[in-house]
Amino acid sequence: MKRLLFSSDLLDLTVSRLCEQLIENYSDFSDTVLLGIQPRGTLFAERIHKRLETRLNKKIPFGKLDVTFYRDDFRRRDEPLKANMTEVPFVIEDKKVILIDDVLYTGRTISAAMSAMAAFGRPQKVDLMVLIDRKYTRNLPIAPNYTGKSVNTILSENIEVEWTQEGAKENKIWLISK
Repeated sequence: MKRLLFSSDLLDLTVSRLCEQLIENYSDFSDTVLLGIQPRGTLFAERIHKRLETRLNKKIPFGKLDVTFYRDDFRRRDEPLKANMTEVPFVIEDKKVILIDDVLYTGRTISAAMSAMAAFGRPQKVDLMVLIDRKYTRNLPIAPNYTGKSVNTILSENIEVEWTQEGAKENKIWLISK
């Protein structure tokens, strides 16, 4: 069974709402950077980044963070994980970091991202933004500061995110029950 959570129009509206919330809390974005978690979180983060820069008519530092080698399950897989490129062209020492991912599931990816960020300095503050917050599946006590949509899920359900950047006809997000 497949249920549509976000159509392309609703996704666009949600990106706008999240950007307005960020502007409320960060106003001029001085000493603030955006970090998207590779690979899928960066597709969402790029949209947020582009919308903020257009809305504020200002450059905002943006990076892509790979967490592959920081994951606690890195060596427990049957097949080796493929790493993505980390592109963080700035130091995050004493910066306010907005960490962005598409789906918050167990919290392990966010934990790995926090460890990976340490290579770029010690941030003043970290806020987490996710497009989908999967409720009732957390293994670690991690919660987002900014959420597109909270969805009550169980372990047998999955979230499928379709992006035009990856070849989909439209941007859509689905809840899939097995």
